[in-house]
Amino acid sequence: MTLSQTPVDDLAEGEARAELKMLAEKLNAASKAYYGDDAPTLSDAEYDTLWQRNLAIEARFPALKRDDSPSNLIGSAPQEKFEKITHAVPMLSLDNAFNDEDVADFVARIKRFLKIPEAEKVAFTAEPKIDGLSLSLRYENGTLVSAATRGDGAVGENVTLNARTIKDIPEILVGNDIPEIVEVRGEVYLGHKDFAELNARMEVEGKPTYVNPRNTAAGSLRQLDSKITASRPLKFFAYAWGEMSTMPSNSQMGMVEIFGRWGFQINPLMGLFDNVADLVAHYRKIEEQRADLGYDIDGVVYKVDDLVLQHRLGFVSRSPRWAIAHKFPAETAITKLLDIDIQVGRTGALSPVARLEPITVGGVVVSNATLHNEDYIKGIGSSGEPIREGRDLRPNDTVTIYRAGDVIPKILDVDISKRPAGSQPFEFPTKCPACGSHAVREINVKTGREDSSRRCTGGLICPAQAVEKLKHFVARNAFDIDGFGEKQAETFYNDGLIKTPADIFLMRARDEQSLKKLKDREGMGTLSAKNLLDAIDARRTIDLQRFIFALGIRHVGEGNAKILARTYQNVDTFINAMTQLGGGNSEVFAELVNVDGIGETAAHALAEFFSEPHNMNVVNVLLDEIEVQPAEQVANDTPVAGKTVVFTGALERMTRDEAKAMAERLGAKVAGSVSKKTDLLVAGPGAGSKLKKAKDLGVETTDEDGWFDLIGE
Repeated sequence: MTLSQTPVDDLAEGEARAELKMLAEKLNAASKAYYGDDAPTLSDAEYDTLWQRNLAIEARFPALKRDDSPSNLIGSAPQEKFEKITHAVPMLSLDNAFNDEDVADFVARIKRFLKIPEAEKVAFTAEPKIDGLSLSLRYENGTLVSAATRGDGAVGENVTLNARTIKDIPEILVGNDIPEIVEVRGEVYLGHKDFAELNARMEVEGKPTYVNPRNTAAGSLRQLDSKITASRPLKFFAYAWGEMSTMPSNSQMGMVEIFGRWGFQINPLMGLFDNVADLVAHYRKIEEQRADLGYDIDGVVYKVDDLVLQHRLGFVSRSPRWAIAHKFPAETAITKLLDIDIQVGRTGALSPVARLEPITVGGVVVSNATLHNEDYIKGIGSSGEPIREGRDLRPNDTVTIYRAGDVIPKILDVDISKRPAGSQPFEFPTKCPACGSHAVREINVKTGREDSSRRCTGGLICPAQAVEKLKHFVARNAFDIDGFGEKQAETFYNDGLIKTPADIFLMRARDEQSLKKLKDREGMGTLSAKNLLDAIDARRTIDLQRFIFALGIRHVGEGNAKILARTYQNVDTFINAMTQLGGGNSEVFAELVNVDGIGETAAHALAEFFSEPHNMNVVNVLLDEIEVQPAEQVANDTPVAGKTVVFTGALERMTRDEAKAMAERLGAKVAGSVSKKTDLLVAGPGAGSKLKKAKDLGVETTDEDGWFDLIGE
């Protein structure tokens, strides 16, 4: 499953939930690889972009934030091969800035938070962001007693013996002003010259060479044999602190200068500034010197200098409010656009991909780049305005690419002067390359503009979408076949047992005729196979609204499926109306749009789905195998008819699904949250914020017994 290119503002809730799951898996795995295994699977830019997208989705859908969200995590869990050290003060990460405007916003946020007038100056330190491994050194009475990696921010790995081999780390601090407890933090790194010499030595010895200085430094520090660490010329810059029994300075700059007096190496490029222009100018200066520094950096860190202000600012989530890392831009390269391929995603979106003449960018060989959508290829922005007038992308163009953090790089620009004679604009397909169904761009009824993505309408037969459609078909609120979940849908499809929903109900007949029985499949057995086939047969009868929802038609969720079921009452009437709708019957379209709750967007999606002969064939074959029950009649003369009801707390006499179905059968609308439009809140034991909000808004409330008294049951 690939990550969506859909803008966050355009994501549906289901898409957002699925993407947050993928992002959590990808980012958490990348964190483990980077911090735990010293073997990054993503570049810093790639990680940053995915992390920012995760934050943006969580900001738009806060209720969907996962317990394992990357935004809650710092680093990675320490490896089992090391003893653990709990940090007295957590080792946090930094938020990122990617341009000058982000830096200005950071400074403005600081002033707003502290209520400092805009014209008043605040001092900030600025120093290179070393690309190495974070290390915390604990001294007691001036003597080194332990060294720990960042780990997950709370618990790190005990690498004391290895740290003692690094010449930049003093065993005993120098001076008379040393507090009883001192924790100095900084970065272990490997210089470019030392890295080259190490690789040359490895070649002479016939051993594999290392990929980059950062991974090598991290791997060297995290050796079980300290002799190996001692053989590597590791270095250390000090720039922060953890627990301090007393503070010898009241400023960030003052503390770092004291570290230098105690015997640590501090970065000579660290400076003190009091305005955005000077911070950015120092950033540019360091960026210009980057290639000649002799060690890797990936940005500049800004910190509020006054420690009292730092304390007032405090922390948010996994990072301090008073610091930010201004990252360097991604590297660019020029190559040739060989061709444009069209891939079909799990939601049917046709996504163009640039096939490039392979080129190395930032140490990585790149042969593909994302092209987003057909407007991007044409040089048209999402709102219709030209963004590269006259610079539509075509095969054989010479293009500039950059690694901006996406899963694959992006195209920054095209050199028109090098375009071959006779070049023709790229024609974006209007037929799905995977199944041949027509591909359309929906119209946003609010803006009147076309959707940025063109989508295949052959949802039930398109091989690119098939697995996701089958997973949806057997989901809990669709056919809900016991023992037939997402894993089975994917496995059976990949093994050729099922291709369409109807194939699920043909499995028993086919299994009886097949030489390779279902019971003989790995992980099945006689009883499991029998239970699965029995469970499938048990779902041959289904409610109309579940049947409609199970088809997986775009913009037809549970709510719209329920409305359609109540409108058409039985499956024959529904299929007849949809067949006419797909055939272009304007009267049926107008009637559908006038149904309360069904808008033009859903009506167009239904028309597109049922106009595709492939979809109609699949639906008709499916109907030969199942029985669809008529829609449940809805009362309009009950005490709750027409009212909006919310259920909360632990219901004891009925399940939440039963409560919802009961209320809807009685003509009520069931909502998931309390608002001014709520007419009644039914609160079971443990009701919390919803009950409080209902009382604050003056919404009528009752308990479960009161609900049954009200409806007369």
